[in-house]
Order: sequence, then structure tokens, then C-alpha cells
Amino acid sequence: MYDAPGVGLAAPQVGLPLQLAVIEDKPEYTRDAPAAFVKERERKPVPFHVIVNPRLTLLDEANVEFFEGCLSLSGYTAVVARARRVRVECLDHAGNAKIIEASGWYARILQHEIDHLYGTVYIDRMHTRTLMTVENFNRYWKDKSMADVRKATGWNQDLTERS
Repeated sequence: MYDAPGVGLAAPQVGLPLQLAVIEDKPEYTRDAPAAFVKERERKPVPFHVIVNPRLTLLDEANVEFFEGCLSLSGYTAVVARARRVRVECLDHAGNAKIIEASGWYARILQHEIDHLYGTVYIDRMHTRTLMTVENFNRYWKDKSMADVRKATGWNQDLTERS
């Protein structure tokens, strides 16, 4: 996770048949990002922690869309709709019961990592017209708002995915 660098890693990604993921979103990951980028994503640092046997509850019916990447599919990114707020009931690293209520980018990380525990990756949920290399994203899209991306790529958040 740190080598990539990434913000989460689920046990199945490294060949372990466990319902376990590790998460950490370090402050330095957004240090050079434009303030509008960080604000739009509601991204704040998240300290390192472990989630074991998580049960996810979506707390918002409305989804927010942003680009996601994945250590299992390195070099690519695409827009994925996720709930803005979630609750996760799980065990921590010591086996203690824990309830996490998260919003914004942290909620996205939790949903992404828990998806891995059930065999789902972000490309199963992506808006297909937005799939691109990270190089292309960094060159043309990283400073664009999601409204600009939606307009330029031709997908509409109000339509169901056209896979």
C-alpha cells in the first residue's frame, strides 16, 4: 500500500482469503493538490487502521462521483459513483467491536476496500466512458471539476450506466 502509494489494501488483493483491509490516507497525499480538488472530494487525512469482517451500511441515497484508481489495476482510473456517507460495523486490529461513520473521501475508501472483500473492483462500478490511464488523467483531467468531466466525456449522472 505504501509503495504505490495507496490509501487502502484488502487482504484478497494480496492473495489472503480474509475479510480484512488496512486504510490510511496520509496528509502528504494531498499536500500538492489544489484546494478546490481536496474540497470537492471532502478529503481529509485518515490515520492507519484495520477493519475486520466489516458490514457496510450506506447512509445516503444520493451518490457522488469521482475518479478512483486501484492497486489491483495500476495505471488506470475511472469515475465511480459512491455513497457520500457510510457506517461500517467491524472489528479492529485487536478484535474489538468498532463502528465507523464516515463521509466524503473516507467513505469512498471504505466502500472501495469492502468491495474487494466481496470480489468487486471499481471497474465493475465505473462509468465506462471515463476509463483512462493515470498518465492521461494527470495530463488532461486532474484539474477539471467533475461537472467539466461529465460534460466532456458525455456521461450523465442521472442516467443508468450504459455498459
